[in-house]
Order: sequence, then structure tokens, then C-alpha cells
Amino acid sequence: MSIAESLDRTVVEQIVRQIVLAQQGSVAGKSELVVSVSARHAHLTDEHVETLFGPGHKLTVMKNLYQDGFFAAEETVMVVGPRRRMLPSVRILGPTRPASQVELAFTDGISLGINLPVRQSGHIENTPGCVLVGPHGVVELKQGVIRAERHAHMGPADALHFGVADGQRMNLRVRSSCTTVFEDVLVRVGKNIKLEVHLDTDEGNACDIDHATAVELFRP
Repeated sequence: MSIAESLDRTVVEQIVRQIVLAQQGSVAGKSELVVSVSARHAHLTDEHVETLFGPGHKLTVMKNLYQDGFFAAEETVMVVGPRRRMLPSVRILGPTRPASQVELAFTDGISLGINLPVRQSGHIENTPGCVLVGPHGVVELKQGVIRAERHAHMGPADALHFGVADGQRMNLRVRSSCTTVFEDVLVRVGKNIKLEVHLDTDEGNACDIDHATAVELFRP
């Protein structure tokens, strides 16, 4: 087995891995809390999909993600940073977006030689770029490489339950072999959105999320 194949399988497992920890009993107005580990991935425009994979190419669904309408695609790209350092197989997430971006963990940035800014997904102004290599072509991103800040997706009912609004901050406690509290979790509220916190692989490993016994989202 090649190193690239091994890395790719790890990425897939981490992207679709979701730790669902429901509290005992039901609480009115509160959904079960899902904490998902979001591994390195790329979001692409329609134009860049065609450049990288060929004219008319559309992303192929490999695995549906927890949020309805979002998926991990079969397609991967090579991400090349300064001095030709690279990550060979970075998964693409769909659907396509108005602007392409690459979301990495800090350790990925170190490997690529990129000083990653922590940004909300989609806020890519004045961020580093990289080169994407696909089976059909190459795309040079002038900007768009970030570490996505930890965040909590929720619908209006969950926001009302927690007493928070879009753009505010909460804390996440993960009880495990190394219990950790993550502060400044960005709240993102939207219609038809399920309650879900996204951590990156560095954060997930730091709190031993695979062996978590409970999770709690609370206001500071």
C-alpha cells in the first residue's frame, strides 16, 4: 500500500467520523449534540472542478455528511505549498461554492510550510494561497488556505434554547481521558441546520474525542 493511499483512507475516516453523545432523557427544545472531526479538505468552484478533473465534470458523492445536502466527494486533489511541500490526497467536500478554499489543521500547515490564519469558513480575504493538482489540470489559488475556527452549527430552536445568536461564542466541554474545554466556539445559526460542533483533527486528538464519554455546549 502506498503512503498516499494510507493517508487518503485516514482522511476519509476522519471526515465522516461523527461522535454522537446524547444526554440521558429528552430536554424540551434541545437537540442531541453531535461533535464531528473535520479533517483537511477543499471546497471548489464549478470552474475549478472542471479545470482539475476535466470539462463538464461534476463532483461524485462518496458519503453524505451529517448536515443535509453536504457530502464528501470521491474526488481528491494534491495540495502543494511553498518549496514544493505537498499533501497528496485532500478530500473535496460538496456542493461547490462561489470561491475555492482549503481547510487544514495547524500540523498540516507546518507540513506545507504555510502559516495558517484562523478564519471562519468563507472568510478568505488576505489569506495564503497554494497550488491544487488534479488528474486533468492545475489551479493556483492566490488565497483561500485557512484553519477553520472551531464552530457550532445550530438551528433557530437550538439557538433559543442556549440563549445565543449567530456570531456569538460558546464553550465546549469534552469529558474523556484528557477532559478539555474549548473556548470561543463560534455560533453559526441557520434554518434547517442540525446541532453540530466542528473540531479539526488537532483539536479532536488533543481531547481524545474518540473516547469521549460526554460533551457539553454552554455559554461562558
